[in-house]
Amino acid sequence: MLGWALTFLIVAIIAGTLGFSGVAGNASWIAQVLFLVFLALLVIPLLGGRRV
Repeated sequence: MLGWALTFLIVAIIAGTLGFSGVAGNASWIAQVLFLVFLALLVIPLLGGRRV
């Protein structure tokens, strides 16, 4: 999931430099959402912890 977030971030940067502001805005929003989902999925197991 982090890979997809980085992919959309790169697409947003490239689209922004080429002047496609709509595409850049959408891609950056998707990248932010994916990154937050990745963080949530990372933090939940860390807080839960496995007790053996």
